Amino acid sequence: MKEMGRQALLRRATFFLLVVGLLLPGLAAAHCDALDGPVVVEARAALERQDVAPVLKWVRAADEEAIRDAFAQTVAVRQLSPAAQELADHYFFETLVRIHRAGEGAPYTGLKPAGAIAPVVARADRALQQGSVDDLAKAIAAHAEEGVRDYFQLAHEARQQADSSVAAGREFVEAYVTYVHYIEGIAKAVHEAPHHGQPAAPSAHQH
Repeated sequence: MKEMGRQALLRRATFFLLVVGLLLPGLAAAHCDALDGPVVVEARAALERQDVAPVLKWVRAADEEAIRDAFAQTVAVRQLSPAAQELADHYFFETLVRIHRAGEGAPYTGLKPAGAIAPVVARADRALQQGSVDDLAKAIAAHAEEGVRDYFQLAHEARQQADSSVAAGREFVEAYVTYVHYIEGIAKAVHEAPHHGQPAAPSAHQH
């Protein structure tokens, strides 16, 4: 494949991975592990206010008592000294995120440093805070369409020369497989089963 074509594939693949991370809940949920993710941010605020209620939504009802106990222990210990506060807070963050992840059926591999959240996921959070998803939806749709067109064009051009030589045939196969997998990946992300067993979001065309 021509170098320009390879670069285009790399750009599309990179964006595709980010979009899939946003659209597939099992992957997007990973940003809840980050120290600047929504779970830990709310946990910090809850500790400062000494009010556990805001973070209980991040865990199942069956796990609420465990979080209340961990919160009470943390509040008591963090008053001893600055060092104790740091350790206690980290303990609570770890406990809350671990139990939250378990409730999703996802593994917990430790807290991630701040700044580790994928840009597209951070943008999704920002859209929610601002109360409008219009710009994000348009950007994702535009990038997805551009990717589809790029992959199609590469596969289409390679197909014209596929029978000219074995090397050209293999080049076509590479472009074809990448094109089809890209389409399949987008379709899977869009139609993935809802998270936590909840119903799918209603379509704007449903009445």
